[in-house]
Amino acid sequence: MENILGYTYNEARNYFLKEESYFNFDLPKYFKFQELLNKLSLKLENRNLSDFYSNYTDTNGKQKKNCPSEFDKVNYKFLNNKDGKFAWRPFQLIHPSLYVSLVHKITDESNWKCILKQFEKFRSNPNINCFSIPLKSETELSDKATSVINWWQSIEQKSIELALEYEYVLYTDISDCYGSIYTHSVVWALHTKEVAKSKRKNNDLIGNVIDKHLQAMSFGQTNGIPQGSVLMDFIAEMVLGYADLELSERLKALSINDYKIIRYRDDYRIFTNNPQKAELIIKHITEILIDLNMRLNSKKTFISNNVVKSSIKPDKLYWNITKRRTNYLQNHLLIIHELAEKFPNSGSLSKALTKFFNRIYKYEKIEDNINVLISILTDIAYKNPRTYPISSAILSKLLIFTNAERNIILNKILNKFELIPNTGHLQIWLQRITILFDRNKSYTEKLCQKVNTSSIELWNVDWLNNDLKNLIKNEIIIDETIIDELKPVIESDEVQLFESKTDYNY
Repeated sequence: MENILGYTYNEARNYFLKEESYFNFDLPKYFKFQELLNKLSLKLENRNLSDFYSNYTDTNGKQKKNCPSEFDKVNYKFLNNKDGKFAWRPFQLIHPSLYVSLVHKITDESNWKCILKQFEKFRSNPNINCFSIPLKSETELSDKATSVINWWQSIEQKSIELALEYEYVLYTDISDCYGSIYTHSVVWALHTKEVAKSKRKNNDLIGNVIDKHLQAMSFGQTNGIPQGSVLMDFIAEMVLGYADLELSERLKALSINDYKIIRYRDDYRIFTNNPQKAELIIKHITEILIDLNMRLNSKKTFISNNVVKSSIKPDKLYWNITKRRTNYLQNHLLIIHELAEKFPNSGSLSKALTKFFNRIYKYEKIEDNINVLISILTDIAYKNPRTYPISSAILSKLLIFTNAERNIILNKILNKFELIPNTGHLQIWLQRITILFDRNKSYTEKLCQKVNTSSIELWNVDWLNNDLKNLIKNEIIIDETIIDELKPVIESDEVQLFESKTDYNY
């Protein structure tokens, strides 16, 4: 596997313009954005997006160009419930024209060289290792699956190895990282604060170009960047890499050398042989992040003197030690339910549900009470939004055995979930279940409505001229061919990162 810092500017452009890079959250496979991205890329080749802005007449009768930063709802915000209660995570489908424009600017040959040069500085301290630079898969696995493997190899396994050298490890992460990033800090990261201040309006600086695009996506706001794409992951790494560089310089000035820091995006693991030194390092991280409008999460900050044990996530450790086998499906689901109670929304929970799905996938008959199985499964999904896709896959299999009760059960599930906010992601996956036997079933989520009504607009295009506006409006992003080929039971390749036959320990 190779991260994108080893790519040429052309290779980087092709990578970011892949549909898999445009959005990296789970949607049914009939949502297709590749053709739209390709057509916009051709339109914007050697052009500025501003060439396609629409005009308006000001109060003096003069013709002026609209600007996307003056328009609301430019991106499509996809609200996903985070904990089955009142926390939520705003994924976004970035306005495709802004996305493609930003990709073109970042992967301009000279701009790409500038960015790579800065990342060399960010990564110059061998004691601070970042393992979250976007990766491209070199196998049959998806880029997302490759990133999961990278996390296991570079974070968990490397942490266990470091127990040979260090007695203590301090864990912490950044609260609401993407929502807190100050867009101007991208300019600081790529060009220094001094240059950013003196050349604030210089569009030859790629940092200013990125900053302008980010504000255009957010109604002119300078706080927060969209979450849900590999491109934004990369931009976040610019700011976090800058923080790494600032930390390196501080620790060097203090002659602190006996430490190792592993960072994966906004998660830090600080290894030392002295707990006071770990606390001193985290003090400096806190001060640096405050200057960047970010702060550490005190609830997730702790120190351990058992490096090996604490390097493995508690949910994984618990599940590997306590998981039990049973011949009864109901007992199997109840065991998973117990895991969900102890470690909600965890990776081990998703893996356990995947194992259950693989178990029942080929069943032609189920002796257990189907309604009871569905009730237990629904309760798991209700409190663990991360499991919506795999839970929907299991539900699609169980519903095969319900016959006439199917619609009644689905309505009960929808009614139950109406008690919590922001369940659009669940609606999308329930629609995947119902699309074959009730295509016109009503859902409030706009992406669901788009499946049946092509005229539904996801992005505000009022600031674009008719050329790009019509291209976006007329491009079909729902692939009917794929819908025609769907089976009533959601297949494993729709919801799983890895082949069911492969037992990855991630």
